Amino acid sequence: QVQPVESGGGLVQAGDSLRVSCALPGATFEGKNIGWFRQAPGKEREFVGAISWKTGGSDYRDSMKDRSFLLRDKNKNVVHLRIDDAKAEDTAVYYCAVQTAGHLGSTWSNSYDYDDWGQGIQVTVSS
Repeated sequence: QVQPVESGGGLVQAGDSLRVSCALPGATFEGKNIGWFRQAPGKEREFVGAISWKTGGSDYRDSMKDRSFLLRDKNKNVVHLRIDDAKAEDTAVYYCAVQTAGHLGSTWSNSYDYDDWGQGIQVTVSS
């Protein structure tokens, strides 16, 4: 079992870009899809976006498609998430999760379809 490790986050000014990254120490993202979820206080965990390590294809939560971007760095074995025009409602703990690609019936937006999770990282957007 491998555990993703999130980095970045912290305090972000409203209107700036929010950046978090996900690494997989001791392992590779080959054959994986990498998802990002977030959980705000008092709310359920929600899907933010996901990316295929193989193709780089990505998908995002509908309400965030216009300002969210996922990028994979194959040289550094890292996935970056950037959310532009950060808003107070983006304040949450952000989680990186990994699923094996190609599993029949698996979806990117369902948290139950992910095998390994990071511990999460706090992002606070201040106005």
